[in-house]
Amino acid sequence: MTDVDLKGKRPISPHVQHGAYRLTLSMVVSISHRLSGSAIYAGTLFLAYWLLALATGPEAFDTAQMLWGSILGRLVMFGFTWALVHHLLGGLRHFLWDIPVMMEKPQIEFLYLATLIGGVVLTVLIWIIGYSVM
Repeated sequence: MTDVDLKGKRPISPHVQHGAYRLTLSMVVSISHRLSGSAIYAGTLFLAYWLLALATGPEAFDTAQMLWGSILGRLVMFGFTWALVHHLLGGLRHFLWDIPVMMEKPQIEFLYLATLIGGVVLTVLIWIIGYSVM
């Protein structure tokens, strides 16, 4: 066969110009897992700052508390909590696949949704519990 004969039978790469490239649930979960991992790194730096302020003295700690008590600080902490919970659920999902269980397509889709929805629901529950204890 010549190249001309094969031209229409080759698999098409999911390139941007192709047009049939669409966002799937597995892609959303993968991207959010990577983003949550990056957010955990950044959040850990903020946590280290808070611990250093605590060890430095009352003035530094008051400044850190003022920062984290602000609206922006609480939003950052909420995002950090979501990143931790979402990344944990993603790790549990991969643990199940390493066993291997829940490997059928409907089960995989369920785990994807459970990771996305569960991350948000558990984060909100953690914050509700945190505010009710204060």
